[in-house]
Amino acid sequence: MNDSDPIDALDDEVAAAAFRRLVRHLQHRHDAQNIDLMGLAGFCRNCLADWIRDAGFAGDRAQARAAIHGMPFDEWKAQYQSEATPEQIARMEESVKKNAPGH
Repeated sequence: MNDSDPIDALDDEVAAAAFRRLVRHLQHRHDAQNIDLMGLAGFCRNCLADWIRDAGFAGDRAQARAAIHGMPFDEWKAQYQSEATPEQIARMEESVKKNAPGH
């Protein structure tokens, strides 16, 4: 943590509420494909699942993904995920290169 970083200064309850709102927003916006999130911002729902595990979530990868997706990942993928185009994959690869180490 960095004491001069305003994000680190956020109260844990405030940060948790904002995180839950983000996750619920993504659970509602199935049209926002993971590949597009990766291409634009370098993270997606699956990254959030990994991050909660890194933060101490007691469940396994499948349980973390179900918590973030609001259902088992295989079910979410079958219902909402479309096939990625070569352009989307290229955009994602370029975007991920911009991520800070450890993200």
